[in-house]
Amino acid sequence: QLQLVESGGGLVQPGGSLRLSCAAAAFTLEDYSIGWFRQAPGKEREGVSYISRSGGTKYVDSVKGRFTISRDNAKKMVYLQMNNLKPEDTAIYYCAARRGLIWTMATSLYDYWGQGTQVTVSS
Repeated sequence: QLQLVESGGGLVQPGGSLRLSCAAAAFTLEDYSIGWFRQAPGKEREGVSYISRSGGTKYVDSVKGRFTISRDNAKKMVYLQMNNLKPEDTAIYYCAARRGLIWTMATSLYDYWGQGTQVTVSS
């Protein structure tokens, strides 16, 4: 069974930081690119960040300079460091995996999804 499990969410004040983790079990992480997505109440799920098999990264404009994605294939872990958090970052955050080599943040093209972790930014 293939499994992705997110953790690290919580409630923080604006300007605070969180590090989200995605544990990839039962498959070889280096064969997959990983995306972080988020879904706020009443809104569609959106792509936040992406890391390729070779370590290349991309970010949605709204988080550039604040979020950093990284991966550790040996530990089968992917991370999203979130700094200077804003109330509009409040959402459920998901990690997802796909085998394709071409970059995409289309949710329909990701093969495996975690259960999500809640991030709330509020004063």
